Amino acid sequence: MTIIKAFNGIRPVPELADKIAALPYDVMNSQEARVIVGDNPYSFLHVDKAEIDLESSVSIYDYKVYEKARDNLEYMIKKGWLTQDKNKCFYIYKQIMGEHEQTGLVCCLSVDDYLNDRIKKHEHTRKDKEQDRINHVKYCNANTGPIFLMYAANNQVDKIKNEYMKNNLPVYDFVSEDNIRHIVWVIDNNETIEMLINLFKEIDNLYIADGHHRAASAVKVAEEKREKNADYTGNEEFNFFLGVLFPHNELKIMDYNRVIKDLNGLAAEEFINCVKEKFIVEEYKGKEQYLPDRKHKIGMFLQNKWYILTPMKDTYGENDTEKNLDVSILQNNLLSPVLGIKDVRTDDRIDFVGGIRGLKELERRVNNTTAVAFSLYPTDVNDLMDIANQGKVMPPKSTWFEPKLRSGLFIHSLE
Repeated sequence: MTIIKAFNGIRPVPELADKIAALPYDVMNSQEARVIVGDNPYSFLHVDKAEIDLESSVSIYDYKVYEKARDNLEYMIKKGWLTQDKNKCFYIYKQIMGEHEQTGLVCCLSVDDYLNDRIKKHEHTRKDKEQDRINHVKYCNANTGPIFLMYAANNQVDKIKNEYMKNNLPVYDFVSEDNIRHIVWVIDNNETIEMLINLFKEIDNLYIADGHHRAASAVKVAEEKREKNADYTGNEEFNFFLGVLFPHNELKIMDYNRVIKDLNGLAAEEFINCVKEKFIVEEYKGKEQYLPDRKHKIGMFLQNKWYILTPMKDTYGENDTEKNLDVSILQNNLLSPVLGIKDVRTDDRIDFVGGIRGLKELERRVNNTTAVAFSLYPTDVNDLMDIANQGKVMPPKSTWFEPKLRSGLFIHSLE
């Protein structure tokens, strides 16, 4: 049984939605955020990456940053750029990227569902990144960035969403700078809200697609507040956190590629000979870059040439979903034993490039260096769910979901 809850959303006035909405804080660094914001005073990056309003010498983990985030959020509310709905609502959030469409339900989720593993995870989190978002939530006293989750597709939920969109006007409809269309409807009809609550009670699990650190930090803040309020009832807002729920069959996972900065002391020919111990290596004859078109095909770019790597049968386990992932095959049979990349989370010799940036970005990083790049076939959403159901985690940087949710369109106050 999954618990979802309506809430009094804090959100932009319609005429400012496109100016306030911002990419998630964790897909850019501070310098990039400063460039993106430019002279836009409305951007929600002033809240989610408040260091952009301080001297560049200030650490992103300095408490001045969290104080600034709180002050900026309060300022945006005071100015009337953000207002709070008087009634508890759900929201429908539709995104259109080219021919791809995904439609999510914006709601609050139970901290207890997270703690009891009804909300499934597929990534480890880092303590420093957790603590950063814990501080951000505590100072703002709000969930400012929604967690991106999925559930096994349910026809009845789809029907309700589709009928509501058909019969009601959206409150927002704009195209962001990356050409993604964002459309939002407010569900303030109590009967519809109750139907959705009851339908999700029949859904066993939710799966975090993106936002593991935001989810973990929201739960840690809730646990702290519970300790300070021994007589809490469980109905307080801090017992819930902000999420957007998508049916699994609507989500688009893109390739998440790798660039290694050197060949670990090997000459190119030596390196290729080592690769051939575990992979069939073919030179790619196509005119463009090589993007794998199926599982167990890996692209490799080295010295201005693309190669196709086909893993040999003994490099993966047919009946082990985790070991059967291309990211695992690459890591276990090449990155670790040949290139010496043991821990991809901490090794500074490896960079990750989301598929949205294209394979020319891999070529750009590799050209005129001793680096090598690998292009991967996207991870299947069913594999993600299977691994999460087994209580396992996927290798780091296994999934890149597009389009990204925008922050600033929905804020959940913990008051």
